[in-house]
Amino acid sequence: MSSIETQMRDASGEVFRTTETKETCHNASQGSAAGGGCAFDGAKVVLQPITDVAHLVHAPLACEGNSWDNRGAASSGPVLWRTSFTTDLTELDIVTGDSERKLLKAIREIKEGYAPAAIFVYGTCVTELIGDDIDTVCRHAAQKFSIPVVPVKSPGFGGSKNLGNRLAGEALLEHVIGTVEADDPGLYDINILGEFNLSGEFWLVKPLLDRLGIRVRACIPGDARYAQVASAHRSRAAMMVCSTALINVARKMEERWNIPFFEGSFYGISSTSESLRRIAQLLVKKGAGFALLHHVETLLAEEEEGAWRKLEVYRRRLEGKRVHLNTGGVKSWSIVHALIEIGMEIVGTSVRKSTARDKERIKQMLKDENHLHQSMAASELYAMLREHKPDIMLSGGRTQFVALEAKIPWLDVNQERQHAYAGYDGMVELARQIDLAIRNPVWAQLREPAPWKQFVTTVRSAEPSNNEICRRGDRWFPLR
Repeated sequence: MSSIETQMRDASGEVFRTTETKETCHNASQGSAAGGGCAFDGAKVVLQPITDVAHLVHAPLACEGNSWDNRGAASSGPVLWRTSFTTDLTELDIVTGDSERKLLKAIREIKEGYAPAAIFVYGTCVTELIGDDIDTVCRHAAQKFSIPVVPVKSPGFGGSKNLGNRLAGEALLEHVIGTVEADDPGLYDINILGEFNLSGEFWLVKPLLDRLGIRVRACIPGDARYAQVASAHRSRAAMMVCSTALINVARKMEERWNIPFFEGSFYGISSTSESLRRIAQLLVKKGAGFALLHHVETLLAEEEEGAWRKLEVYRRRLEGKRVHLNTGGVKSWSIVHALIEIGMEIVGTSVRKSTARDKERIKQMLKDENHLHQSMAASELYAMLREHKPDIMLSGGRTQFVALEAKIPWLDVNQERQHAYAGYDGMVELARQIDLAIRNPVWAQLREPAPWKQFVTTVRSAEPSNNEICRRGDRWFPLR
């Protein structure tokens, strides 16, 4: 709030002052709970990486246009998930009550034209407000067209993106997981939950599991197939990668099918080793042979030795470098741990999308709660970068321009990135990319004075400012 003092005259002509209180932009509304992504967007983020499924958005065109392909998840096979499907509701459809019939028609066209393994139908703000019964339409379509049709009730006004993540998990639990029986269940089957295979980074971890004889029955959602997700209830153990996304799925699968899980990370050398070790321990408790534990330790010793050897050159160059991390969820603590491993100093990390358990992990690593911060405006982030002067900022694309404005090197570690950072090889790649970003010669050039400022000398006299003159080369000009 700000006060504005004005002068006025009363009827007698005497001057008096009034103070008007006015709300300024500094106290602007914080926005809705859906700020930074709505519930629909969160549900789509979780489910779209299931690659052989058609994702049909029951909404006006803009909902699908704004949410399509907003993750850099990769597929080793089907590309149907990259195709955009929407019912494209118009005002006429809504007024005439034709929206449900249009949805049924769209499901039939997708079934006949693309033959997907299943169709996921996303309810949105508009269809919830007009009362479309997508549950009944999906059930009728599944019977009529002999294909799984899964309703995902995730209207954007329901809440935040994190809520949408959980709604997507509930849809999987209610309509998908447990609907297909596995032909060959084994003692070494696991689920990986909350792994999105961004830039194909899970492919850096899966070969390690393959060497141990551990089969990933379902990686949800990264590079998943519908049948794998539907039979995930026959796995023996599970690892939760991003607890903010699918922790409800892990807990309910443990309750319903006795599948124990733990929360871990594949970022960093020690975290990757610890995750592989804990997977083996859970499997042994569920009946796998004790020899698995020995195989794991042998593999870890071999992989760690090779990774540290490759990292040595980067550790010497990066040790003591200061880094600011502006991301959330699992990366708020897992990447922090990975960076500490190579000797970097963390000057701050965002915990906006982190769970209470994530925050506790960060506090144990950094020993200083002042390094943790919630969501902040771009101006506040800019001020923080200017004050702490980190050598690099790691974040997503939304804040890259803040770093560039502060003349700070920046590296993308969110979903738009082009490099995979998971596992042992991924840790080496992360260190390499950080080193390349920091040592890019453009930053030294950017921080130098502009060329024209190096050749301009301003002379200020004791006279008024209209006598100011400046020099360019050997010529003098008035500043006016």
